[in-house]
Amino acid sequence: MLDTTCFPKAVKFWHRGKIHPWNDLTLHTMTHALHYGTSTFEGIRAYESAQGPMIFRLPEHIDRFFVSAGVLKMSVPYTKEEVTEAIKLVVRENGLQSCYIRPLFYYSYGNLGLIPKASPPELLIGAWEWTSYMGEEALGGTQAFISPWRRIHHSQLDMRAKLGGVYVQSTIAGLEARAHGADEALFLNIEGRVAEGPGENLFIVKNGGIKTNDRTESILEGITRTSILEIAADLGIPTSIGPISIDDLSGADEAFFTGTAVEVVPVARLIDGSDRSAPQRELAIGGGRPGPVTMKLRQAYMDIVRGKNQKYERWLTPVK
Repeated sequence: MLDTTCFPKAVKFWHRGKIHPWNDLTLHTMTHALHYGTSTFEGIRAYESAQGPMIFRLPEHIDRFFVSAGVLKMSVPYTKEEVTEAIKLVVRENGLQSCYIRPLFYYSYGNLGLIPKASPPELLIGAWEWTSYMGEEALGGTQAFISPWRRIHHSQLDMRAKLGGVYVQSTIAGLEARAHGADEALFLNIEGRVAEGPGENLFIVKNGGIKTNDRTESILEGITRTSILEIAADLGIPTSIGPISIDDLSGADEAFFTGTAVEVVPVARLIDGSDRSAPQRELAIGGGRPGPVTMKLRQAYMDIVRGKNQKYERWLTPVK
């Protein structure tokens, strides 16, 4: 039996058109994606609501999933509608009310040359119960380690895509951040400006308004990021998009991460390790604690994903 400590309530997954018990082992050791990271994925959440489990912005996730597959030159053997229904089926089959959902397109078994000419694309979908990525204690304010490693540049790769192999860089930076006692990493881009976290976008708050950056700053323009921009505008909070320097970040009144896994989490402190030749600096953002704009947006976001704001019902897809 497989240990499911890190996958609570996961009992089934979807692979090659059918549901399998979680303990089934279905991938060959010579699967192309296992060796080269030739995969693309989505992180999606479903939330418990009064109307049953609702998946947040599922069509937008599916659209990006297929864009990413196109970037990876995959001829996907499924339609968007088929993937949508398979995702809902996995949630139902696991009996989940609130969960994290992971669909994965990958080049499968066939050959191990760099070009997967004999390794056809396939699809895996899993789901399990998962609370916030950083835990409830993160709501008291996280500490980010500014990594010396620069984010992959937008001139090197199509930044619209969530490619498995690219996240090796995220894993390395995340491990390094935790080795320095921080909760998460933060990348700069090649130009030396703030890019994003390993799996999160970054916002700063200044004089009551929020600011984030865009794809030209070497980020994935996340679906949660896009949602927060719209929510803030609806709440009358000024929004802007543009470059963010380290000084902008350290001089902000507040800062926060956004992402499907992390949701909306305040960043209260920094460890600046961006220059390996210089001593590290520890900096507080604002008062070194979560700020009112961040927490207002977080509350609004959590109400929306749980179906408590009818204005945003269009963002929710029922599982049943």
